[in-house]
Amino acid sequence: MRLEIGKPDPEKPFDELLARATIGDMFRLAYPAGAPLLPPGADFDPGRFRNKAFFDRLYGDCRKGAVEKSLVAVTWLPRSWGHAVKFAPEAANALRAVSAEIDALPAAIRRAAYPTAGTYACRGVADLGQPSMHAYGAAIDLNLKYSSYWLWDTHGAAKPVWRNRMPREIVDAFERHGFIWGGRWYHYDTMHFEYRPELL
Repeated sequence: MRLEIGKPDPEKPFDELLARATIGDMFRLAYPAGAPLLPPGADFDPGRFRNKAFFDRLYGDCRKGAVEKSLVAVTWLPRSWGHAVKFAPEAANALRAVSAEIDALPAAIRRAAYPTAGTYACRGVADLGQPSMHAYGAAIDLNLKYSSYWLWDTHGAAKPVWRNRMPREIVDAFERHGFIWGGRWYHYDTMHFEYRPELL
């Protein structure tokens, strides 16, 4: 199967970008790694435009059983929590490096990182139906008590008001190792981190 890059279309509607992004579309918004944790502009969702064929080629299609059988165990925060999570082998070493950094943070900060709210799940994104990065074993959701999520907060209203309780130190640790943070999205998901080194 040959993957088509596709040129970004500046006229393509936002919903179309979410539902049917080309590989070119994935790079239309620059992910602001290391930037201050501030409310993003309207529809600024870098990383939410995902090309399914690209990720199916990279990780496999979970609906065909191609992902789960290859997942590896990563012990998340061995000093603080010590539970194994399932993760894609391509991203497992990066997750281990993040875990080691967070485990060395003060207790009051690292508390936001456990217990996790999940890693691998063969499912679509709640508002789109397109595969979530969780369906590829390349995303982790942290402590639900520290989470803010636009669909929960607004019940699907058109204009979410950004909220965040995730500590900056945790965001920095993930971004240093190739992950993007859902808190940088206008349609925010602050417990969500996904392995997207191609954007960084």
